[in-house]
Amino acid sequence: MRLTRCHVELGLAAGAEVALPEATANHLLRVLRLSEGDACVLFNGDGHDYPATLSVAGKREARVRLGAPQAVHNESPRPILLLQGIARGEKMDLILQKATELGVSAVLPVNAERTEVKLDGPRLEKRVAHWRSVIVSACEQSGRARVPALAMPQSLAAAAAAVPAGALKLTLDPHGEHRLSTLEAAADTPVVVAIGPEGGWSPKDRQALAQAGFQGLQLGPRILRTETAGLAAIAALQARLGDL
Repeated sequence: MRLTRCHVELGLAAGAEVALPEATANHLLRVLRLSEGDACVLFNGDGHDYPATLSVAGKREARVRLGAPQAVHNESPRPILLLQGIARGEKMDLILQKATELGVSAVLPVNAERTEVKLDGPRLEKRVAHWRSVIVSACEQSGRARVPALAMPQSLAAAAAAVPAGALKLTLDPHGEHRLSTLEAAADTPVVVAIGPEGGWSPKDRQALAQAGFQGLQLGPRILRTETAGLAAIAALQARLGDL
């Protein structure tokens, strides 16, 4: 039987007894109805799973005893970064969830010229926290023990300038110079794929991407929605250059 995996922002070590955060305790005790002596798995993003046994399961406190860490080797050997024009509501959640399942290493949300979602102040902080929770939940479900990095939303120019030096930079373009069959990259070369928001990249955005060194990638003859495009691109890149 597969054990429940929970992400915690805690230092974890074999043999330690740790108090669970309230949200994690509620999930294990109230939702899953675990009790003292039951097993689960914790991870904190360091690349290991920590088998755990509930040692205290009270109304005010829940504690677990940790076993020996187990290294998790399911990260993609190819770093793939998603530079994503911010999409509305559930579309953005879907993109983040599925991109995490597909092995993306980082997400850079972008305020493009045609972005329909305007975030600032407390609303921005709340939305970014929500996005991170979506990514963490996807890690819990998919078995990943490293959590993809999530940058704060920024301008397209700032995001393009922040990508790793020497990365293969791509954006979907039905008339692009590349097809999947023409892509070549050394094993340790990061790949950055830039996907526009619901309205697509504006001419100004495309110019900024070209100036930053992004090249066009043809991915079939049909126009894909923003919630489809990034996921299709990541899956195709993983098949061509990664671990699918």
